[in-house]
Amino acid sequence: MESLIDDFIQNIKHMQSYKKQIVHIQRIPPREACFGELEKPLPENIQNCLLNRNIHLYSHQAEAINKARQGKNVVIVTPTASGKTLAFNIPVLEALTNDNKATALYLYPTKALTNDQLKVLRELEKETGIAAFPSVYDGDTPQHQRANIRGTSKIILSNPYGLHQYLPWHYKWRSFLENLKFLIIDEAHVYRGVFGSNVAMLLRRLMRICSYYHSDPQIILSSATIANPEEHAKKLTGKDCEIISTDGAPRGKKSFVFWNPPFIDDTNTIRRSTHQETKDLLTLSILKNMQTLCFTTSRQMAELITRWTKEELKRKSPKLSNSITAYRAGYLPMERREIENRLKTKNLVGVVSTNALELGIDIGSLDSVIISGYPGTVISTWQQAGRAGRTNSDSLVTLVAFQNPLDQYFMKHPQDFFGRPHEQAIIDLHNRYIS
Repeated sequence: MESLIDDFIQNIKHMQSYKKQIVHIQRIPPREACFGELEKPLPENIQNCLLNRNIHLYSHQAEAINKARQGKNVVIVTPTASGKTLAFNIPVLEALTNDNKATALYLYPTKALTNDQLKVLRELEKETGIAAFPSVYDGDTPQHQRANIRGTSKIILSNPYGLHQYLPWHYKWRSFLENLKFLIIDEAHVYRGVFGSNVAMLLRRLMRICSYYHSDPQIILSSATIANPEEHAKKLTGKDCEIISTDGAPRGKKSFVFWNPPFIDDTNTIRRSTHQETKDLLTLSILKNMQTLCFTTSRQMAELITRWTKEELKRKSPKLSNSITAYRAGYLPMERREIENRLKTKNLVGVVSTNALELGIDIGSLDSVIISGYPGTVISTWQQAGRAGRTNSDSLVTLVAFQNPLDQYFMKHPQDFFGRPHEQAIIDLHNRYIS
């Protein structure tokens, strides 16, 4: 893949339409895996599951499991696709193996992520033989199934919006809450600002109710890289947490391209449309058979760029025109699941998405990511960029700039972006309108 990425960039530079749009290329070197050791062996059923999958724990995964076994609250702060999910699933599965009454509550910020993780847990349940009966409990859960889920599921997956509605009826959850051993909070960096402050209050309500039922669950959080993980975890949960931030997962070489649309007037004040530049780059990527995920700033642009790219492909390679689709909130759950599966199985070569695919839904390894316009934060940019090139695969990320001052500043000062730390996740517990 290394030569494919380099050849792709060189081919662009020799195209007639190239007007020196590439203003910077940042080469991010590959990294070998760093493995870790557990302080004591896992139960045989879990160990056999890992052996069957040929999984060797990375250093941050082993560290998280070791600290969870010591009874500590943990926050795992490593990049996208580093294996954070396995790091919190193993302690939960071990607890369920050792105590058939134990339960765990998983909180996710989106329903798409919840359903994606349900598949993972059901596969692990089948392979380990643990009767966990993982189930989603949210606004889409039929009323007639809810009592059965509360009574039989050892792992329940939900979201903060749902939890807020269920807590007043906590007596219905008594058995589940009495035996709650773990609270898993995935994508914790999402819970910042006013939303994060509300979730922090919600989690305090949950912990008071757990105390009422004489339980004190351990908390494991996973997050993208942020500047203040320890402070954020403490404010969000009210608990002290051990920070795990050294990533042991392997990484292929990543070429990060800054792309500035060319001027189209004699006075050099008006640039070509960012959306048209994005469409051209996406079309070229698909023609070169590079599986590409394109992030856009709105639902409307996701649909428009998809349509424009399809029309371009019909002229240049008609058989590829059906290999691209849009993805956004507003699609039916079954439609989204189908797109995710087609992307993972390489049936789709291109997907144009809002930030709905920014979070950790498993869509496999992609060759390329196009970010159409700076997302607004360093955190989001690296989250989206992390979708390309899992494990040892080399990958390409292209940030196509808008004409606004912030995008243009980074085009002129790319090293400021690459040297800039990730933002802090801010929560205000003393906001009188919330507390």
